Amino acid sequence: MWKRACDTAAKRIAEAKEYNKQRENAVEVKLTEKFSRKHPVFPVSLVKPYFWTKENKFPSRKKNPTPPEIVEVEGSAGPVKKIIKARKIRLNGKDQRQYLVRFKNQTDDNDKWLAEDAIPDGNLHLRRFRGSGRTEQSHK
Repeated sequence: MWKRACDTAAKRIAEAKEYNKQRENAVEVKLTEKFSRKHPVFPVSLVKPYFWTKENKFPSRKKNPTPPEIVEVEGSAGPVKKIIKARKIRLNGKDQRQYLVRFKNQTDDNDKWLAEDAIPDGNLHLRRFRGSGRTEQSHK
């Protein structure tokens, strides 16, 4: 019985336009015509602040979806300028060779260690890298 009375009181307060605080724990509400025969005093615990938003004014308006984030895929920093160094690392118990790649129109801060299969036009650049290593060793 008490829950039902609270529910109807909350509905009346929700439809009220104005209210006056009578005492510390009671509020007198100016009810609409629909509820004019109801008692207009309610406990403060049933009163909640109402915040007007554009969504309330136009409920059928579609919200703008957020644009998808741009995710940078390794090796997509642009065309490769040259391969600088090589290293062997151990991943999942297997040795893997990685190459330090410098991209065109990028500073050396953007150099990345990439696996051989992740380098765009990898065969061409690896041939140049390995060839340059041989010529440097023969001149020493």
